[in-house]
Amino acid sequence: MLRVVASLDSSAQSDVDLRMAKISRSDQPVWQQNAIFQFFASLKLAVVLLAVLIAGAIVGTLYESSFDAKVARAYVYGAPWFNAWLVLLGANLTVSALSRWPWKKYHSAFLITHLGIITLLIGSLAGRILGVEGTITLFKGEAPTNRLLVDQHQLRVHDIDGIIKGYPAEFLHHPPSPQHPKNLGALASGARLQIVDYALEIEGKLNPKPLKDGGAPAIHFKIETAMMNQHLESWLMADDPQHGNFSMGLANIELKRGSAPTSPSSITSTSKNEEKDLEESIFAFSKAPDEQIGHVNKGGSTGAKVQLEPPRNRNKGRVLISLGGKESSFDVAENVGREMKIEKTPFTLKIDNYWADFRIENGKPGSISDQPNNPAVLVTIRGKAVPATIGETKNPHGAGELPTTGGPPTMPAAGDAAPNHLTLFVANDSAISYELFSRKSGKSSGKIDINKPLTTGWADWQLVIDKAMPHAEQWMDFRPAKSETTSTSAGAAELPDGVRIRVEQNGETLEQWVPAGWQVTVPTLPNETMVAYGWKTLPLPIGLELLDFEVKRNEGSDSPAGFKSTLRVSNSDGESATGACWMNHPLSYPSSWLRTWTGFTYKISQASWNPDNLGQSSVQILRDPGWLLKWIGSLLVVIGVFMMFYLQPYRKQTEGEPITLTGPKPKNRKQELHPVAR
Repeated sequence: MLRVVASLDSSAQSDVDLRMAKISRSDQPVWQQNAIFQFFASLKLAVVLLAVLIAGAIVGTLYESSFDAKVARAYVYGAPWFNAWLVLLGANLTVSALSRWPWKKYHSAFLITHLGIITLLIGSLAGRILGVEGTITLFKGEAPTNRLLVDQHQLRVHDIDGIIKGYPAEFLHHPPSPQHPKNLGALASGARLQIVDYALEIEGKLNPKPLKDGGAPAIHFKIETAMMNQHLESWLMADDPQHGNFSMGLANIELKRGSAPTSPSSITSTSKNEEKDLEESIFAFSKAPDEQIGHVNKGGSTGAKVQLEPPRNRNKGRVLISLGGKESSFDVAENVGREMKIEKTPFTLKIDNYWADFRIENGKPGSISDQPNNPAVLVTIRGKAVPATIGETKNPHGAGELPTTGGPPTMPAAGDAAPNHLTLFVANDSAISYELFSRKSGKSSGKIDINKPLTTGWADWQLVIDKAMPHAEQWMDFRPAKSETTSTSAGAAELPDGVRIRVEQNGETLEQWVPAGWQVTVPTLPNETMVAYGWKTLPLPIGLELLDFEVKRNEGSDSPAGFKSTLRVSNSDGESATGACWMNHPLSYPSSWLRTWTGFTYKISQASWNPDNLGQSSVQILRDPGWLLKWIGSLLVVIGVFMMFYLQPYRKQTEGEPITLTGPKPKNRKQELHPVAR
């Protein structure tokens, strides 16, 4: 039997020495051999820079989603370390590209990609440093303005030398403290200025100062309820649009100059037997089942009696409605926010809100705890019916004014609103009188003396005037808002932040809170110094004027479909242009194509509007000199990546020199058959 074996003569094979030719360091230019150059050209440095930037972008995104864009900008995108890191990345990319010198054809894609990233970084830095972004609020009929509000806080000081000085006052990182104040230096008066504290929410309290003559009358009153165990107090200044009114939700107190009108001896209520659309809001209290505070919103009174049963077994109680001889009850917890039909009546009931421990803070209802210490509920009753009628009520004291205690007051005619409102009047001789409207007690008026209580008819609230000034000037005392106030008050979100400043002069020290949007007077010598805290303002080389503001409504409703501002833009050379901006349609000035494409133009966009004042409009202004560089850089990156992956001539196959064979070529050998005998 023969076995055929095929074999190759291994001794005839040649060893092939495959070696990679390396470029000697001596072939590189001297400047490429520098240690600093080698460090910045290092791939390891690039990896570290990119890793940190990616981590920073992730943190910035989390900050923006958890807080807001301002926090992300303060800690990441606008922080000095982030700018420095971008500069390092640009240096690394530049040196890395130079390390390939002399450049070959296959370096083209690599160089274009690096050039694109560097251009993108330069454009980004140019926009951040030289760009402008902010808002301007314009009013129709007013002169052009160039004051741009920027989203940065600033302390502005109007010094005695007439110069307005601005100091950065952003304290998201490390707010100042009395132990570590922020020193702002010396003022023109020689006084030293410091910021010693910062608060997120500042509340202001009117505290008028007496004058010998002039000014306005002012009174201080206290109003309290034993049922709710609550005490409120405030100053009022006569005929002052900001400090002449005190709101308690469904009740208001106002101070005016003059005397209260005399109440008629009787008012006869005549009922018109015609149905109207009625709407009435009513407060009901568990601890005072016979007391309620109501306000007619539309048409007239429904005549409803509302009571709140005390909560039991950790529920929120039940609302009892007595209306037109019919009684109904609704579970509060199950029906808050729902509108329900009141059986056998033309009315519906909606439980608007429930408070377990009712209190009034900053003129708005709230709850100071979750415990049912003082349960209260607000309901709204709506329907079409004849307004509830009130029979004739006469003044038993005869003609003239009703006594301070109220007496049997008169009620408004059927169908008329009966708001809970108290107007106080101060006459020229300092006499104080009042006119009172109460849903429960009707209308009354009379004189009121200092420290004598006035029964309001709003549940068991009683008012006492304990201080009066015939001549006073406005003065505000500011302080940080209490934590319980900010947590329970619905208006807490509207409170501004503020800083506390310290002024030292001639051995004397004065500290005062300055809330955002306010300007205070600091008594320095020889003249007073004005200090304000708020948004940073920048002067623009252009002025804006609002010519017209239009609001388009959706067909068949009052809801806005869009709004447009017609503006006139002018510059210092006397040139002007007129145009309009609306949603997604900005106005550019100057409008030349070269300025627009290079980013050296002001883009004006519609930002917001005021539904209560159609002569007001807010526009956003943006100027980004790095706009074109960002687009060019992005385009270069796309082109470079495409060339590296898809164009063969611009891809290098191997590193170093081509592979060469150092040994002799192998010879072709034939296979030999060797017979094997067995």
